[in-house]
Amino acid sequence: MPSRADYLLIDVSNSFTKLAFSSSKKIGATERIPTPSLGVEALRKFIRRRAVARIVVCSVVPKKDVLIRRAAGQLPVIFVSAKSALGVGVEYPKPETIGADRLANAAAVAEIYGSPAIVVDFGTAVTFDVVSAARSYIGGVIAPGLEAMTSYLYKRTALLPELTLSEPRSAVGKSTRAAMLAGAIFGYRGLVKEILAQISAAAFVRQKAQVIATGGYARLIAKKMPEIDAVHPNLTLEGLRIVGNREIAEAVL
Repeated sequence: MPSRADYLLIDVSNSFTKLAFSSSKKIGATERIPTPSLGVEALRKFIRRRAVARIVVCSVVPKKDVLIRRAAGQLPVIFVSAKSALGVGVEYPKPETIGADRLANAAAVAEIYGSPAIVVDFGTAVTFDVVSAARSYIGGVIAPGLEAMTSYLYKRTALLPELTLSEPRSAVGKSTRAAMLAGAIFGYRGLVKEILAQISAAAFVRQKAQVIATGGYARLIAKKMPEIDAVHPNLTLEGLRIVGNREIAEAVL
């Protein structure tokens, strides 16, 4: 008999999908697969590894949602949205347009770190999501992701190489690769720093919001940024676990 799990958590982003089994209190090991490879059979094989009670999903790729429902069969599936039990309010003109991953991040940061808070999620795009002192999601910022910016240079020029991203040795590059790396990492930290400053000036004039980073390049960018208070690699999955718990609690009431 496969071991039991309260949840299978699925975070479907544009480039990669992260999956993890979870109890109501703790997330297990995570796996990452390219989102284009996410199909019904692959999901069914994953689901069969554990006796899962329910699946909790945040997805920004709508065409994958039907595949998840098909793979789930009779298992209950919770798709995170602004109508979910997030544990945070939503002060936003069109709540249905907010990415489900951003809502999961807001739910997680409020539960784990408190509010006010800003989540910086380094994915295909870098998103900044703001939770007010009153524990409400109030909006954010979307900018091009770090890898998207460097890939664009490689694809749109004849001579610039494809980069493997790492910490530059110097701000003055002694080769084309080193110059590109300095521009990517130092430039991206500058982008993040300025956006955080503008958010703070607009939303937190008299208070300090905690800044939590997550996503693929969070550690690389955050390690030399005092503006970022903590890095939580699985914040979005934590948000799915938290929403799952809240949805069950509300159903019982």
